[in-house]
Amino acid sequence: MTSGMPAPAQVSRGSSGDLEGKIGKLWFSWIGIFAILAGVAYFLKYAFDSNLIGEGGRVAIGLVLGIAVILGSEFFRRKGSVFFSYSLKAVGIGTLYLSFWGAFQMYHLIQADVAFIAMALVTAFTIVLALTQDAEILALYAIIGGFLTPLALSTGQNQEAVFFSYVGLLDLAILAMVKFKPWRRLLVCSFIGTAVMYGGWFDKFYAPEARQMTLLFTVFFGAIFAVVPLLTPLTSSRWFKGFSVTLTFLPLFNAAGLFLALYAMYEHETVTLTWYALALAAVYLGISSQFKRRVGSQPEVVKVINLLHIAIAIAFITIAIPLKLNSHWITIGWLIESAVLLFVAVKTQTSFLRYFAGVTLTLGIFRLLVVDNFQTNTLIFNARFATYLVAIAIMAGIVAAGERYASAREKPFVKMAGVALNLLALLALTLEARDYFSHQITLRYEQTQDYTTSRQLQVAQDFSYSAIWLLYGAGLMAVGFWKRLGFLRWQALVLVAFTIGKVFIYDASNLQKGYRILSFIALGVVLLAISYAYQKDWLKLSPRPATDPDQRTSA
Repeated sequence: MTSGMPAPAQVSRGSSGDLEGKIGKLWFSWIGIFAILAGVAYFLKYAFDSNLIGEGGRVAIGLVLGIAVILGSEFFRRKGSVFFSYSLKAVGIGTLYLSFWGAFQMYHLIQADVAFIAMALVTAFTIVLALTQDAEILALYAIIGGFLTPLALSTGQNQEAVFFSYVGLLDLAILAMVKFKPWRRLLVCSFIGTAVMYGGWFDKFYAPEARQMTLLFTVFFGAIFAVVPLLTPLTSSRWFKGFSVTLTFLPLFNAAGLFLALYAMYEHETVTLTWYALALAAVYLGISSQFKRRVGSQPEVVKVINLLHIAIAIAFITIAIPLKLNSHWITIGWLIESAVLLFVAVKTQTSFLRYFAGVTLTLGIFRLLVVDNFQTNTLIFNARFATYLVAIAIMAGIVAAGERYASAREKPFVKMAGVALNLLALLALTLEARDYFSHQITLRYEQTQDYTTSRQLQVAQDFSYSAIWLLYGAGLMAVGFWKRLGFLRWQALVLVAFTIGKVFIYDASNLQKGYRILSFIALGVVLLAISYAYQKDWLKLSPRPATDPDQRTSA
């Protein structure tokens, strides 16, 4: 075939062959490595229990065997069996680790610092071997051995400075290695290892009196993984071929882990935590700016990574708001933040930011309706009405911008924003009327101790609800006719219908005669006005009469 495309049967056989090759080359290799290392460990234990070989001899045998296997693996590499040679190197390197571990933990032939240096040298040797032979799998062996070293040599004592310094140097070595080799998956392994080491130490040894040193290392680890995007090679063919799991998820988990560590240390110091959150927001905004400037115009994955850092910064700002503020200022902060995000999303044509804006706006509206507990003393000029006005203004902005910038898929959300705008406005006005009359009822009762006056004010309060809803519905209908907006007119019709139900079901039986008359007259006037507008057919909604057939013929 000249096209070079395999036939369907060939594809099927290739897929089966790939699985078979993976089982034979990779899975069996890992199982074999584990089996041999387990055998070496059992041999050392058996030799120790049976006293067949002296303690020094057992360690020497392990070291000689490990070095011999590593050297012998080169023979297979030169013969073309590259992967098999790497498997042998894994056996040899693992044997060296086990030998030094046995020399310290089992036989006590060497001190902890000597064993530590020896195992660190094995890790460094493995890294050099990985770089010179361009073998990512060897680098993975180095990472595994490097992170297991402090666990293998642990004495149960807290040596924070030495322990974290070693982990930090190992992370830097891996970062430097990835700088020159496109092995970004190793960064994920390094991050997981660091997180496990840090979490295990924190759970066992952390003490508030030594917080400054812990904070220093916490920031150090966070900085190592935060600068990964800035140290990626500029040759996009190596780093930016497609979706990058490392560059997409590593910043997220690093930022989350860093803040959780800070929260664990400063849980009861909200002001300090607020400043940390704002500082982290500034850092991630700076990384986003530098990354975009450094990499320039690249594939879509670069844009995603850049926006991801912006989103992380926004998340930290969102966290800082409730830490620093309280009451309705949290709600206003989230609402304004959502507006800023939407503005930036529209100007930069970034759909990614619109989702974050939607989440932040939802949080703000939820808090406004469910969480916030306002105490109002004045009509209109109070914190609750001001907060509602902010939310209403943002909804109005969404509706206005949606007419120009929203896609077909986003149009329903724009309509939802329009409905939310009117519901918020109605709720804000209704709550103002309720609180006004509630204050008056309380005041009159305290002055007169007379339930009759209070009952009259209660009736006036009920009537005010109908008046507000009716007037608002009439206003919506007028705007709907003026702007020729059918969706707005439908909202007005629903509101007026709801008010009709209240007037006939509730007002007719509960309001006093004067208020009842006003309710019915006002409702009637509004309904007649709406009916007149539809009868005049100002919007040309009625179907046009059919043209006479004779007239069409003569024409």
